Amino acid sequence: MFVVGTALLPVLAFAQADATSILDQVQNILNMVIPIVMTLALLYFFWGLAQYILGAGDEEKCKGGRDMMIWGIIALFVMAAVWGLTGVIAKTFGIRQGTGAPNVQPLIPNN
Repeated sequence: MFVVGTALLPVLAFAQADATSILDQVQNILNMVIPIVMTLALLYFFWGLAQYILGAGDEEKCKGGRDMMIWGIIALFVMAAVWGLTGVIAKTFGIRQGTGAPNVQPLIPNN
């Protein structure tokens, strides 16, 4: 919560900013955060898979790995469902959507 509050401080400094520009700032922040969180959930799933495979002889380690995989899948499903639901709602009401994940092309050097 502190990170979000800190990120929104520049928006609050401009008192003449309208609601559209504030929502655009929030959308830009979310467009950067969502792929990172989904990647973390996927890594959590794969970490659980590794724990499950490496703990093949130990029932307790297998259970822990299985639980991590289940929670990773649940997290990915919920995030993808919310992302899709917001897309459907935006399209239904004619709300402008962002372009999705940020463009990483300028980060890749052209040699």
